[in-house]
Amino acid sequence: MFNFTALPPLGLYIHLPWCIRKCPYCDFNSHLLRDEIPEHAYVAALIADLEQELPEVWGRPVDTVFIGGGTPSLFSPEAIDRLLSQLRALLPLNAQAEITLEANPGASEAVKLAEFRAAGINRLSIGVQSFDDEKLRRLGRIHSAREAIAAAEAAHAAGFEEINLDLMYGLPEQTPEQALGDVTQAIALAPTHLSHYQLTLEPNTRFAHQPPPLPDDDSAWAMHEQSQSRLAEAGYAQYEVSAYARAGHRCRHNLNYWLYGDYLGIGAGAHGKLSNAQHQQITRRAKVKHPREYLQKATTSQRLAEQRRVGRTEAGFEFMLNALRLSEGFPVSLFAQHTGLPLAVVEQPLQQAEAQGLITWDINTICPTPRGRTYLNNLLQLFLPGA
Repeated sequence: MFNFTALPPLGLYIHLPWCIRKCPYCDFNSHLLRDEIPEHAYVAALIADLEQELPEVWGRPVDTVFIGGGTPSLFSPEAIDRLLSQLRALLPLNAQAEITLEANPGASEAVKLAEFRAAGINRLSIGVQSFDDEKLRRLGRIHSAREAIAAAEAAHAAGFEEINLDLMYGLPEQTPEQALGDVTQAIALAPTHLSHYQLTLEPNTRFAHQPPPLPDDDSAWAMHEQSQSRLAEAGYAQYEVSAYARAGHRCRHNLNYWLYGDYLGIGAGAHGKLSNAQHQQITRRAKVKHPREYLQKATTSQRLAEQRRVGRTEAGFEFMLNALRLSEGFPVSLFAQHTGLPLAVVEQPLQQAEAQGLITWDINTICPTPRGRTYLNNLLQLFLPGA
């Protein structure tokens, strides 16, 4: 039985599923743009979807909004403005809410970015991945290095004070020197936040079926360590496994995920997780994935592809799976606040982790050690149900 005395913070994720091209490494719910985006119909579907979710979150303030994809910057600023206006009419959106839009350099003209800013987007996340034209070609990206630089410069010119750049390392035939060059170029563009993560071969992607020649583990580790050092020298603190930020510029939406906060998910294939104090339960939902089917079903209960309750053991594992990714760990009190469970449900694996030197644990904080961060998978496996 859960025992929520208060509810976690609430975010909103909105999925815009279209892309100009499907990248060979991508396993997200994205679909090729074969014609014009049905903007008006899709925004109407998003609002209809949200309206049906409202009874579950009535009166709860929304702290963050993240518009992801796909390539959300393919949408017109007018459509984003219409969407945000209707969100504000339906939800108690905090005045200082973080509102992020994902953008790709090949679909982010400077004038468009300024209009997104005017519509209410206050954080931009640009999918750069690399500043090497050959590596971009191997990744199936539609933009060039020059366009990636221009997109970051245009984001500054448009007045964005919160800018994230996505970078990947461990790319096909990449050397540590090339990976470090990407990080150095990213730093020169003065983003407030960097996401830096290793290319992995996900199932059901073209790369999984036709693997490219990737750097070996030792080279990939060298890329990680050298990039981590360069970012630290430049004032970007690593606060999560793949997230680096200047002081005061961490991504609040992602922090809410990592600290097991609640979030609504609207749009094709969007996932949500909600806690309920009245019924003392946690529910996960997922919407139908294909945009065409979503457009047809958004006004009905058939928009739900999945709906299930989270069990006590599962909730404890899910919390640790996310929170132990954070370099500084988390306050002990947050576990009960965000899961509705006593810490005792994970006390045994916590003791094992501490004995193995993977965490430090006191009355205030639980934090992964440097060893725990290095062997994160081993740490998380201790919390698997039945482990």
